[in-house]
Amino acid sequence: MAVSEEIFAKVKDILVDALGVDDDEVTPQATLMGDLGAESIDFLDIVFRLEKSFDIKIPRGELFPEVDAADTSLVADGVITPKGLEELKTRMPHADVATFAKDPRVDKISGLFTVEMICKYLQNKLGK
Repeated sequence: MAVSEEIFAKVKDILVDALGVDDDEVTPQATLMGDLGAESIDFLDIVFRLEKSFDIKIPRGELFPEVDAADTSLVADGVITPKGLEELKTRMPHADVATFAKDPRVDKISGLFTVEMICKYLQNKLGK
């Protein structure tokens, strides 16, 4: 699915304002935490801004789901299990779980949270 330019432009503006980053840093492939310096508290602000800008409601955990690391059927020895990967695919159809599955360590999960992932989520949510 190609990312809508209109949605990308709005998301870019939101991330620039919320994270205090430069325009040119916000690319579709940029990760929120690794590339843009977001912290977990920033995710709440981003969700709030997305809801306001797009006039939608984003249920908690829908855009940025958490993985229960204590559930050994989902995570074993710091690695997301095949069952955990299937759950991620179900909960995050807008994310590139296939690439993440090549190195499914829990400490790499933040790499799923990209600008493109947010745009795809919004396109799906808005039916565009």
